[in-house]
Amino acid sequence: MKNVMIIASLGLASLLSFGAGAAAHQVNAEQAQNLQSMGSISASAVAGSPMDMRHELAVKAEKEGASSYRITEMRTGDHWHATAELYK
Repeated sequence: MKNVMIIASLGLASLLSFGAGAAAHQVNAEQAQNLQSMGSISASAVAGSPMDMRHELAVKAEKEGASSYRITEMRTGDHWHATAELYK
């Protein structure tokens, strides 16, 4: 039982560190006022959670060279779609 807890803890730690790897971070509308806009991105998929959507947007934002992003639209259901504004 103790080994199962250790393995589960290590698995969770690796997931958390993977999510922290994206350089672009999410900001709110107030924080975005002090940043320079550089366009927008969108992401969609058949299934996923809000955390999956945020991760996908963060990865796309990083590929575009953005330091941060602000989610402007998010729809869920059988399919999900999210749009974000990118900032330098």
